[in-house]
Amino acid sequence: MRKIPLLAALALTASLLAVPPAHAADYPFQNPALPLDQRVGDLLGRLTLDEKLSLLHQSQPAIPRLGIAYHKNGTEALHGVGWSNHLNDNWNQKFASGTVFPQAVGLASTWDPALIKKVGSAVGDETRGYNAVDPVLWGLQVWAPVVDLLRDPRAGRNEEGYAEDPLLTGAISTAYGKGLQGDDPFYLKTAPVLKHYLAYNNENNRSLSSSNLTPKLKHEYYEPAFKAAISADAATGVMASYNLVNGRPNHVNPDLDNVVRSWTDKTLYNPSDAWGPHALTDLEKYYDNKPEAFAAVLKAGLDSFTIDGSDIGPMVTNLKAALDQGRITVADVDKSVRSVLSIRTRLGHFDPDGGPYKKITADVINSAANKALNRETAGKAAVLLKNSGVLPLAKPKSAAVVGPLSGKLYRDWYSGQLPYQVTPLDGIKERVGDVATGEGLERVALKHVDSGKYITATGTGPDNNAGLIDTAPGAASQWDLTDWTGGVSTLRNAGNGRLLGGDWRSLDTDDAEPDGWYVSQQFTLEKQSDGTHLIKYAGYETVESWFALPDAYVGVTAEGALGLVPKAQAAKFAKEIVSDGVAAAAAQAAKAEVAVVVVGSHPFVAGREFHDRDNLRLGEGQRRLIEAVRKANPRTVVVLETSYPVVVDAPTLLWTTHAGAETGHAIADVLFGQVNPAGRLTQTWPANEPSPSIFDYDLAKTGMTYLYGKSKPLYAFGHGLSYTSFAYQGLSVQGERVSVKVTNTGRAKGDEVVQLYTHQRDSRFKQPVKQLRGFQRVTLNPGETRTVTFAMKKSDLAVWDYTRNKWAVETATHDVLVGSASDRIRVSTTLQVTGETIPVRDLTRTTRAMDFDDYSGVAFADETKAGGEVVEGSAGDWISFTGAVHGSRFTASVASVSGGSIELRSGSPTGTLLAIAQVPATGGIYQYGTTSATATAGKGSLYLVFKGDLRIKDFSLAR
Repeated sequence: MRKIPLLAALALTASLLAVPPAHAADYPFQNPALPLDQRVGDLLGRLTLDEKLSLLHQSQPAIPRLGIAYHKNGTEALHGVGWSNHLNDNWNQKFASGTVFPQAVGLASTWDPALIKKVGSAVGDETRGYNAVDPVLWGLQVWAPVVDLLRDPRAGRNEEGYAEDPLLTGAISTAYGKGLQGDDPFYLKTAPVLKHYLAYNNENNRSLSSSNLTPKLKHEYYEPAFKAAISADAATGVMASYNLVNGRPNHVNPDLDNVVRSWTDKTLYNPSDAWGPHALTDLEKYYDNKPEAFAAVLKAGLDSFTIDGSDIGPMVTNLKAALDQGRITVADVDKSVRSVLSIRTRLGHFDPDGGPYKKITADVINSAANKALNRETAGKAAVLLKNSGVLPLAKPKSAAVVGPLSGKLYRDWYSGQLPYQVTPLDGIKERVGDVATGEGLERVALKHVDSGKYITATGTGPDNNAGLIDTAPGAASQWDLTDWTGGVSTLRNAGNGRLLGGDWRSLDTDDAEPDGWYVSQQFTLEKQSDGTHLIKYAGYETVESWFALPDAYVGVTAEGALGLVPKAQAAKFAKEIVSDGVAAAAAQAAKAEVAVVVVGSHPFVAGREFHDRDNLRLGEGQRRLIEAVRKANPRTVVVLETSYPVVVDAPTLLWTTHAGAETGHAIADVLFGQVNPAGRLTQTWPANEPSPSIFDYDLAKTGMTYLYGKSKPLYAFGHGLSYTSFAYQGLSVQGERVSVKVTNTGRAKGDEVVQLYTHQRDSRFKQPVKQLRGFQRVTLNPGETRTVTFAMKKSDLAVWDYTRNKWAVETATHDVLVGSASDRIRVSTTLQVTGETIPVRDLTRTTRAMDFDDYSGVAFADETKAGGEVVEGSAGDWISFTGAVHGSRFTASVASVSGGSIELRSGSPTGTLLAIAQVPATGGIYQYGTTSATATAGKGSLYLVFKGDLRIKDFSLAR
């Protein structure tokens, strides 16, 4: 990808930038001595309707008559200043070249909120530095952190989140957000926005798929990660996500207003995601027209439309139409404009001197202090998964450092450009005098079986199409094959160094790296029973569709040109090994004192935004490299650099994310013992491929994450080893304090991440296997003992009682578990909690269908487009209500297009039939009618079995 200079030049009209200095402190809204509400109210009262509407866009034009400068939302700051959008180019990214910290999942792997607050502060400083260079391009509302829970590692955006656990995610996001905001009690260094609300953890079909959330999991699992940072005033808003939740697009989720804003008394400023408001009509077909959709977006609690680049015209036109049609009022507009003005005031936009953070300049970008912090963070994030005793390395005289990631670092989609690179090879060379290296790749030639000719590169331009040209493998027809993860590979031409890429028209070699929005340089070589290969295209279409092509293979036209065709027309190729980098790497390892194999994922290959992973296996070629080097040299260390869990194992295995420019220093620091590893996994690493559908968000049913998983994982949540050892003793629970003594029993100074879990033994509701309640990373010298104390209030043990729609603390016995990982509990005790006993469910009262105890086959749907949730099912689907008493007069509020019936059964979905309620057609899915029937009164488990396509809102069985 071409490099973008730090001082990016933009051609802008004077009206966007001009802020007449004569206006300084002329108006009350410019007076820092006045209260925020008074300043915002003054400015709001001076704005025209057109000016108000313009402030509801991500690209807010200047208002020269009031001395208000241009402002743009949306600088990406996930783990450093990433990119921003060129003002006049529709979504043309301009990348920063500042400090690139470890990927977000790596930041969380430190389990060190204090450190992450420092990282957030550094990123906030650099954002201000870029803003000082170009305030138009680099806005101060930053779209970070991402708190989407990592409940499935196959999700393409795994590297953007922190953890599969809401408490850990909340702690890290709060720390990062606090750092981004700065410590001033009023002013904001930057305005962080949490992404993406809510339950967004799949990329395939992301704008059309609905995340089915039970009320229990919504309150106990999915919401708390967002609530933590908002309630701690560590974020200034949330961004709506692309997906639907329970049948309603999140861009019109009323919880954005009703729930999220209830978590704080501060004003929040909630933006849409890019193009999200347009999706409501153009893709999801949820509304018939844009005025209706845009009005719904505003009323749901979003304050900013991220659409149409810098063109505010379509938004203004549609909102004016919505006003004219009575769908919204000026008061609705004013409410959102107040949110905009509140945050902009706190950013110092209306102060004569720009506020206290205005003094930050570009010299903070990639400063020496930030480089040092980056190295420290990457070292503390590294996780030692296994150690056969090889580590730490004791000053070897020679080393073989091999693998596709040994001499190269990669950025990801939400990072900036790396300003420099310290690769693992570089880091080890600084400590070892004699180092041999190689990528450990196969160099292959791909021979078309029918013609006998080889796939050959013809140049590096977009029109230099690869073809069947060479009759013997030359440089232009030789390819370095990197088998990354999930069976997806890249092919780099030996002659010109460029990657093979494809679309429906042709194949070419015009890209140096697979790092654009459309990643077309991905292929899978599928071996056939006759030993030949089909070459499957695993990238994206680059013309009209954003989605991966489902059935595209390399084929040959009648004229001999290469292109993509359906599988039935795929050409067969013989894969010939020109040179075996695996064998060469093994030979190097055999001659060295130690071997370091650096393998892993490419951030743009085999999953990324818009593309989930099919599986989590490390590429077969990389696996062969590990085994060959290990066989050649038992003193082999495998360094695994990935953005997500992979299924691979080795006797000595160190994991890191793509950790930025200082990756090589950090890896070397750990390998040679300068840093004692103490990173811990924030996700369960499964031993085998996850089997549930990636679209199934019910953890309690699927067994995903450590909370509900019962099978033995490859590596557990919280896992990580050290070069020293620790002992635990004296676990005590006194009131609201849990304490334990931890002793360093080894010979090296080290950090231990002490983790507190609980398990509720008895409950009216299904409980997690265990749940994280607290953690502390502590540093101990050899022989040192420290008492680690956790605060744990009784209310922390509350569960969501969906029978009464409230939080409840049950009378129960809790196991209190403390250890170094979720599967390595070192000490435990019990805690008797006196609370309440959940009453027997009384179905004689009106009961929401969504408040079921169990279900099968059903989906959760929107009651109306404005709010509410119902259960939607077809013939044979059911919901059940456990331990209930009920009468004989059944009534239900039901919607159905074609009609059907509801069977009431006792004990099971095929149990004793109590009644059949006929449901006539109501005319539409949002048109509810009442059905009734006479049932047999009783108690126990009641099942409502769907017969026909129905939506059940609520019901009762009165006496």
